Amino acid sequence: MKKILLVFGTRPEAIKLAPVINRLKKHKARFAVIVCVTAQHRQMLDQVLSIFKISPDYDLDIMRENQDLFDITIKSLKGLKEVFETVKPDIVLAQGDTTTAFMAGLAAFYFKIPVGHVEAGLRTYDKYSPFPEEKNRHLLSTLTDYHFAPTQLSRSNLLRENIPEENIWVTGNTVIDALLEVVRSQKSEVRKKAHQNYFKEQYNLKLETRNSKLLLVTGHRRENFGEGFEHICQALRAIAEKRDDISIVYPVHLNPNVRGPVKRILSGIKNIYLIEPLEYEQFVFLMNKSYLILTDSGGIQEEAPSLGKPVLVMRNTTERPEGIEAGAVKLVGTDRNNIVKGALDLIEDPALYEKMSKSVNPYGDGKASERITDVLLLKLL
Repeated sequence: MKKILLVFGTRPEAIKLAPVINRLKKHKARFAVIVCVTAQHRQMLDQVLSIFKISPDYDLDIMRENQDLFDITIKSLKGLKEVFETVKPDIVLAQGDTTTAFMAGLAAFYFKIPVGHVEAGLRTYDKYSPFPEEKNRHLLSTLTDYHFAPTQLSRSNLLRENIPEENIWVTGNTVIDALLEVVRSQKSEVRKKAHQNYFKEQYNLKLETRNSKLLLVTGHRRENFGEGFEHICQALRAIAEKRDDISIVYPVHLNPNVRGPVKRILSGIKNIYLIEPLEYEQFVFLMNKSYLILTDSGGIQEEAPSLGKPVLVMRNTTERPEGIEAGAVKLVGTDRNNIVKGALDLIEDPALYEKMSKSVNPYGDGKASERITDVLLLKLL
């Protein structure tokens, strides 16, 4: 039996690794599946663990108020040393581009343990955008033995960096596996009504109303802190003031660099709803109810096209150009005027909206975790 140690620390990692964990656990005769969380993000991580019924075997619980990248790096690496010494895994799986993922790969390298990287090969080739994620994933690739690329483009990026072709597998993105699982669970009228009642009771947000277009917003990227978030918030305010027939819903990230400008600029506007971060099930429900999505998130660029929702990306670069090429995603940056124009064009031009919403999702078919498991079954003999 081979011991597979999966390491993650944030909500997006947990969402994307949950289908892999649950798929691997179906092969009890072949794999001992061990889960270690750093809890780089505590509260938002715990929500996802609960939804997907994952109980970590090891919890480093590193999150502290006002932590910086040095804190996360040092605490993760030191904590993982002790876990690796205890578990002695045959392979370590990390996901994406967080500092936790990079440290998992580095710790595995120090112990000469093979590394599998889920969602390998994403690149902007701008080392400061997104920061620190671009360098995290690039450096992790240099330590990885099994590269699970979500798309052909990400595979091409890895080949360009001289990663051997036989070490790369195109699997699709596991976030689509997780998304479709949650969407299937929400089809019953009882579940729909429960979610509608939650938003009505907590925020007086009436999602059953059909004559109002809902714009869903998320924003948390480190490279947007400061002036970038100021411009984003000014744009959202302008959209709300120009179109009082729309509702803007913004689950505000817990980071004070986000909450500060958001509360200062957007509080008190009648058609802007500033709400607390949502559990993943609630967020998927809100995505499904939305008309369009404005975000700086990477994962949402992948998820929204599966739901037929156009996405405006409020970043100056993206490591996911496949969505743009497919026509489902548009890059608008953090310029106030570009954001306002992008949103109003989609609200006021039905043909443009129809074209974006009907685009095919290039990020997968919901079987990525199955493909990853098949590779490990074949390779870990």
